[in-house]
Amino acid sequence: MTAPADLVTAAGRRRAYWHTGCCLAVLVVAGWLALRHWPTVETGAVRLAVADQGWLLVGATAAVATWASAALAQQGAVPCRLPGGRLVAAQFAASAANHVLPAGLGAGAVNLRFLMRCGLPAGRAASALAVKATAGAAARGALIAVLAAACPGLLRLPRVPPVVFGALLAAVALLAVLPRTRLWPRCRRAVGAVLADIRAVHANPPRAAALWGGSLAFAALHSLVLISVTQAVELPLSPLRVALLYLAASSAAALLPTPGGIGSLDAALAFALTVNGAPGAAAASAVLGYRLLTVWLPLVPGLLVLGVLMRRNAL
Repeated sequence: MTAPADLVTAAGRRRAYWHTGCCLAVLVVAGWLALRHWPTVETGAVRLAVADQGWLLVGATAAVATWASAALAQQGAVPCRLPGGRLVAAQFAASAANHVLPAGLGAGAVNLRFLMRCGLPAGRAASALAVKATAGAAARGALIAVLAAACPGLLRLPRVPPVVFGALLAAVALLAVLPRTRLWPRCRRAVGAVLADIRAVHANPPRAAALWGGSLAFAALHSLVLISVTQAVELPLSPLRVALLYLAASSAAALLPTPGGIGSLDAALAFALTVNGAPGAAAASAVLGYRLLTVWLPLVPGLLVLGVLMRRNAL
């Protein structure tokens, strides 16, 4: 008969093997991404080597601050006090995981696991993530509205292809038939839980300030990263215009579920900058610099932090 101590030891070994395997998988993914996109990273580094290093330092500082702002927004979305250091580390790891899996699945999975490790039930953790995502979208929309008023005529609505109209009609039809399906009770309960959490947040002013302050800071700091890079490469666009173009391009790129917007955001940013008067070479260098500061430089350290958090049972 197996002793309880032996069972505990066996379970610990299995957990250690699983954590080691996950860490190795993280390192393999990091190496694969680095090798696959190495020409892009190398070209961006060469072009930015002669740029204004002071502005690049401002951009790097803003990129680091995005993790703190994400942690602040996440803290505001939950009722319990989260461990500050691990919360920021989880946001750093989540940003790296978000560049591996599409449509925000990596960041969502990391944050969900982190909140559950902090004691929240799965349903409450998922609701907290939904509250944070809703606040982030609303904050981004508010910034776009303010900047569009400050830069009139900069944004022009493009012609919508027929396929988009077809997709919208299909979405409307799906929403029309959803109340008649078996999924409707679950959807209604999920939406009700999110709305209840939103009301609870706004009943607590410090939580509301953390949620909205972190959400607004997150979008503004990402804009500041691109502004700093455009200033470093002397791109002839004002900071307000660059911020508006970034927010609009990143919102449009979010419709295409690529890991971290890689490819879709790059194309949207380059197109937006060149259409509004930036030289092609400078626009490409600005996009490469933005990616270097927000993706390539933090990627491997972020994945390593992810592996450490998993090994320490923080995720």
